[in-house]
Amino acid sequence: MAASVSSAGIGSGLDVESIITKLMNVEKVPLTKLQTTASAIDSKISAYGTLQSQFASLQDIANKLATASAWNSKTATSSDATVVKAAITDGARASATSFSVQVSQLAKAQSAASAAVAAGSATGTGTLKLQLGNWSSGSFVAKDGSSELSIDITAADATVSGVAARINAANAGVTATVVTDSTGERLLLRSSTTGESSGFRLQVVDGDGNDADDAGLSRFAFDPAAGAFGMAGAAQASALQMGQNAHATLNGIAIDSETNTLSDTVPGLSMTLTKETTSAVEVSVAVDNTAITKLANDFVTAYNATNSMLNQATKYDASTKTAALLQGDSTTVSMQNALRRLLSTTTAGNIPMLSNLGIGVSKAGDGSIALDSTKFSAALAKSPADVQTFFTNATGNDATQGFGLKLKGLMDTLLGTGGAIASKTASLDKQKKANSSDQDAMNSRLAATEARIRAQYTALDTKVASLNVLSTYITNQIAQWNKSTS
Repeated sequence: MAASVSSAGIGSGLDVESIITKLMNVEKVPLTKLQTTASAIDSKISAYGTLQSQFASLQDIANKLATASAWNSKTATSSDATVVKAAITDGARASATSFSVQVSQLAKAQSAASAAVAAGSATGTGTLKLQLGNWSSGSFVAKDGSSELSIDITAADATVSGVAARINAANAGVTATVVTDSTGERLLLRSSTTGESSGFRLQVVDGDGNDADDAGLSRFAFDPAAGAFGMAGAAQASALQMGQNAHATLNGIAIDSETNTLSDTVPGLSMTLTKETTSAVEVSVAVDNTAITKLANDFVTAYNATNSMLNQATKYDASTKTAALLQGDSTTVSMQNALRRLLSTTTAGNIPMLSNLGIGVSKAGDGSIALDSTKFSAALAKSPADVQTFFTNATGNDATQGFGLKLKGLMDTLLGTGGAIASKTASLDKQKKANSSDQDAMNSRLAATEARIRAQYTALDTKVASLNVLSTYITNQIAQWNKSTS
């Protein structure tokens, strides 16, 4: 007699689901270990990413330490910045020095203005002939490389605003502006740059047939050599500024410049002349000890941050018997040792070691370093060139070249393609893929195992249920026979 079982254990009374769950928990132990290993691998990959970022910060500092320009930092000062402003443009070319500057004349752009014209009234037509040049000798000398530019003024342009627009559109080195006052509109012309050679001449072919009067288009002419009319007229003299060069003396040496910025007079230094004066201004160039000391401090800070991170990643807490994630990791320990060994290396030059500059291992006992600012300042004051050589000297020999180059080389090796960090990360990625593959295989095996166990216990449950039914039937039959016999 067959029995129908709808759920494992119902027919037999066995707790089949509990039995299967407990058996599978035992089977899943290897999978749990794989998952734990995967989590550890992910944590290590993350840790190496953090280390890479920190080493990259140290690499940035190393690149600066290895560059001569970083140690050539200079500062420029002026005793009166309202007369002369000084700024370093190239620290490598600038030398520590001082000198006096006296400004007798500032460079100016030529400017001229027309007489007033009633607002919106017609100004006449014709052709403007504009050219840049020099008026310093009283006659016009065209600027080298410049040519005369013709600007046609038609009836559509024959207003002060129209003439200004046509001149500006020509982009000929002269800017036109319309100035309105109580008497009307005036055309103001100004050279785009300062200096004698950037003056201008504006000749006119006037549509009214007279090119040399104050009527029609010729009222805007500026050509003193041709006569006192237009913008060169006596009535406009108060609005006239001829182009002029800057005149100054540097320790008594005459300086002539078309602009108020002296960019090539002293190598690596720019001086901007802002005011004429009868007394000299002192300009000084000196080594920028503040910037250089900051660079040294930046190195100490970056090194200590890297050292602290390595310490945390590899530490072992004896009190809790807990090891950090990378404790005993050969790659991390190797990087840590390489960084510490570098501190005691020597270089060629008058300053052989970091300790001679006041940079050495601190008393904290954790491998960090400290900067003795007094000792560093003394070394810098004694010979900035020797300090620079210590960091940047390229000897071609890894054992003796500058410390900055050594540190840069180490960082490039650790962070470069195929370097320690990239290789370790690649290895961990490979382990992660293998672990993932093992987990997939394990999950497939566990699924098959569970199906097999479930089938076995379902068959057992069905068999036991059938026997229980048979047992009940026989028991009932015997009971009935006993009643009949009685």
